[in-house]
Amino acid sequence: MACGKSGNIILIGMPSSGKSTVGVILAKTLGKAFIDTDLLIQQREGKTLQEIIDENGNDYFHMVEEAVLLGVEAENTVIATGGSAVYFPDALEKFKKTGVVVYLDVSLESVLDRLRNIKTRGVTLEKGQTLEDLYNARTPLYESRCDVRVKADGGTVEDVIERIIKALG
Repeated sequence: MACGKSGNIILIGMPSSGKSTVGVILAKTLGKAFIDTDLLIQQREGKTLQEIIDENGNDYFHMVEEAVLLGVEAENTVIATGGSAVYFPDALEKFKKTGVVVYLDVSLESVLDRLRNIKTRGVTLEKGQTLEDLYNARTPLYESRCDVRVKADGGTVEDVIERIIKALG
């Protein structure tokens, strides 16, 4: 599933799956631009993701996130989305028209190991919801809404990039 010279590569997955880290190096490797939608949200609101959630709640954050996702206009770009982008099917369908949606699949163990700053990271957990609950709720959505699934556990960032490039053909 090649994404073409002008096609976008849209990265989805759990917080800490490597979307931002892999995304920027993937963009450099392929000669594409790079957009991190979490940074666009922060620019729009003038606050960190966690400040937005703490001050305005998850519903407000999701409203802003969906608006930002729907507003992205890009060509030949790697787009790293926030972990909750999967909740916005209209945005993902829009992205699919301009490129390939790649799910960076990591195990729950990897998420728990990598995501040590959950309280400041800007992750939208509902009251009483654990990271495992969130993982179990989102995984089927990532799987059903992606075009390509790439294991992002194990190895280096470069290994994950090689897997993505191979999967895109």
